[in-house]
Amino acid sequence: MAVDEQKSGSGPEGKVWSLCKMPFWQSSNGSSSSSSSSMHNSNVYQQNNTQQLGARSTAHSSNVSTMAKSFLPTRRRLRLDPANKLYFPYEPGKQVRSAISIKNTCRSHVAFKFQTTAPKSCYMRPPGGILAPGESLIATVFKFVEPPENNERPVDQKSKVKFKIMSLKLNGEMDYVPELFDEQKDQVAVEQILQVVFLDPERPSSALDKLKLQLAEAEAALEARKKPPEDTGPRIVGEGLVIDEWKERRERYLAQQQVEGVDSL
Repeated sequence: MAVDEQKSGSGPEGKVWSLCKMPFWQSSNGSSSSSSSSMHNSNVYQQNNTQQLGARSTAHSSNVSTMAKSFLPTRRRLRLDPANKLYFPYEPGKQVRSAISIKNTCRSHVAFKFQTTAPKSCYMRPPGGILAPGESLIATVFKFVEPPENNERPVDQKSKVKFKIMSLKLNGEMDYVPELFDEQKDQVAVEQILQVVFLDPERPSSALDKLKLQLAEAEAALEARKKPPEDTGPRIVGEGLVIDEWKERRERYLAQQQVEGVDSL
């Protein structure tokens, strides 16, 4: 009987344990799967957060760098002399001249171009061009001076007329055409806005002396460009007869031989 009771007791207990074990393991698996899914979601959320923060920081740093660049002074490609003014002698009713030295300070070729707010009364020579690295020239600016309305002489006074010099960095040597500035608008930089200032031609000043010197240099350079290039080839004498150095020496030698022959006689 004891054995039967033990058997009969072990049966229900085994069933009870088996019934209790099944939900226990199922709940454990469910909780582990839910915890793993929550951990996966948390990792995905953290990853997305990290990516968003990285993108925000990158955008913020780019904005900061852009703002910093905007506050930095623009690097000049040309050196101008005078730096920000154009001096003209005040002679009402006449066309007067000013001059400005332009030098390329870059390691590459640079194109420059003039613009003015008064194209009908002003023009530049040259209006534009290309400078090699370290090359410079003196440009001449012509302006017609309007007579004053109230008989006032605006000497040493700024005029409303302004000039603008623009520059364009080039990849190499090429011929200048104004269309270069239209084709590469994003690379064009404004070098300087030049203000017109009138000088009294009868009153000596350092600015007037410098202007006269620059105008003389510009005229000399223009005359030098007008001269034909020197011909380093063989000289043509008469009707197409080419005389080179060897023929000249031979003729001199023969002439000398003839003279010596006459003397010997």
